[in-house]
Amino acid sequence: MSNITIEELKQTPVEQQRVELVERKGTGHPDSICDAIMEQVSVNLCREYLNTFGRILHHNIDKGLLVAGRTQPRLGGGTVLEPMRLVFGDRATAEYKGKRLDVGAIAETSAKDWLRHNLRFVDPDQHIVFQNELKEGSPELTDIFEREVIGANDTSAAVGYAPLTQTERIVFATERYLNSPEFKQSFPEAGEDVKVMGYRRDRELTLTVALAFVDRFVPSAEAYFARKQEIQVALEEYLARELRTLDRITVTINTLDDPARGEGGMYLTVLGTSAEGGDCGQVGRGNKVNGVIALNRPMSTEAAAGKNPVSHVGKIYTLLTHRMAAEIYASVPGLREVYVWLCSQIGKPINQPLIASAQLILQQGVALADVKPAVESVIEHELATMSDFTARLARGELPVW
Repeated sequence: MSNITIEELKQTPVEQQRVELVERKGTGHPDSICDAIMEQVSVNLCREYLNTFGRILHHNIDKGLLVAGRTQPRLGGGTVLEPMRLVFGDRATAEYKGKRLDVGAIAETSAKDWLRHNLRFVDPDQHIVFQNELKEGSPELTDIFEREVIGANDTSAAVGYAPLTQTERIVFATERYLNSPEFKQSFPEAGEDVKVMGYRRDRELTLTVALAFVDRFVPSAEAYFARKQEIQVALEEYLARELRTLDRITVTINTLDDPARGEGGMYLTVLGTSAEGGDCGQVGRGNKVNGVIALNRPMSTEAAAGKNPVSHVGKIYTLLTHRMAAEIYASVPGLREVYVWLCSQIGKPINQPLIASAQLILQQGVALADVKPAVESVIEHELATMSDFTARLARGELPVW
C-alpha cells in the first residue's frame, strides 16, 4: 500500500519517563457498566441479525447512560430507595425486507443477563428501570450496509500502542485481582465498584484504590476498618510478586474514610456500586479498549463500546491499532515502543484507510531501514485480513473496556 508511513519516534519511552499516570475503572464502576452492557447489546444484535436476516445491519448502541438511583446504606444492611435507570441510546435497525426484530427486548434482555452475571447484589428486575431510546438510522448511513463493499460510516482516526508498561499492567491486574471470584470468596464485603489510580515516580508506584464495601457484610465500624486493613494486606502480598523493575509499591484504599465520622466516614454501598446512589455512568468515559486509561499515551476520543463491528471505524480502528502495534512489537526485533495510527474516509472500504502510520522507538543500534519492511508487512497483513478481525468483534471475542 502506498499510504503506509513508517517513521522513527525520537522520544523517551514511557517506562523511562520520571512520571507516569494510569487509571482503571472496574466491573462495577458506572462507566464500565455502560460500556460492558452496550457492547453486549451490540454483540447480541449482531447474532440476531445474522440469524434472522443473514447479515449484520446498521446499529450503534454507543450512547448509553446509567442514571444513579438512591440508596440508604447502613451498617448491617441498608435500603434501596429509588432504582437506577439505564438508557439505551442511538440507532438500531428493527425492520428489514418485511421482517422485524424487537430491538428493545434484545437490549433489555442483554442488560439483565450481564447484570446477573457480573454484579452479585444488583437485581435487574428490582434495582434498574430500562429506557429504550433506540431509533432507526438515517437513510444514507443505513444504505452503507446495502452496498457490495461496506464502507466506513465515518471519517475517524485512531491510535494504539505496544507494549504495556509495568505500571499499566499492574493497574489492570490490581482491579482484576480485586474483582476475581477468589477474592470475593475471601472478602464478600468487597463490591464490584473498584477504581485504581497508579502514579509512578521513577521506580516507586503509588496505587490509590477506591473499593465499595457492601454494607450487609459490615456489622460495625470496627469491622469495616479491620476488614479494610486485611484487604490491604492481601493486596500488598499480591503486588509484591509484581515488582520486577520497581523498587516499591505503596497502596492506599478509600482515602476519604474518616473513623470519626461514623457511617459518613466509610465507603458503604447497598449493592456494591456507586451507581446505586452516588455516581452516574456513560459510554466512552471509562477504560480504553486495552483496559486502562494511560495519561502518558496518545488516545482518541472514540467510544468503542456498542458501535457496530462492520462499518464503524471508531470501533474497528481503535481496536485494530492496538492489535497492529502488539503484532509489530512481538514479531519485529529491535523495537522499544510502537504506535500505530489509522484514519478512514467515510464511504471508503475500511480495509483501505486514508493513512496507516507506525511510529517506532528503536533500540540502540537499530536503524529504521532494518525494521521498516517487516513493520509494513504486518500492517498490510492486518488490513488484508480485516474481515476476520471484524467477525471476531461481532462475536464479542475482543474486550472493549
